[in-house]
Amino acid sequence: MKITASSDWRDGLAYDIPVLVADVMPGDPTRCFVCGPVSEPRERTELWAVKHRHPNNHAGVVRFYCLEHRPQPPRVTEPVVATRAKTPTRAPRRAPTARPAAQAERPRAVCPNCFIEVPPGAVCGICGEAIAG
Repeated sequence: MKITASSDWRDGLAYDIPVLVADVMPGDPTRCFVCGPVSEPRERTELWAVKHRHPNNHAGVVRFYCLEHRPQPPRVTEPVVATRAKTPTRAPRRAPTARPAAQAERPRAVCPNCFIEVPPGAVCGICGEAIAG
């Protein structure tokens, strides 16, 4: 079974940007999220819809806020443009490092009957032949 998200009016909202509720979703008066269920319902022209990111829902969550509790939109900052120096500084080059000399490989012990590699001084696990070390 594949679970998919439905598409509705909330998909058109940008994250963390307050939008007047009457402009995005008509309906009956409702309450501010912060004021809670004990507050009086307000007209949708007095409430702001803000779409927040949610860790378990990739579509986010939309909450309504009155003017007193409306979160501020995020500040847009100018991107920092790195200026290139006229004479770039580079790290000094390192001398190539000498690699260790390859060690001479020792001949490995092989069972004369099965032709499989066996540790020296051990017994072949297939045929039981003792291998000299």
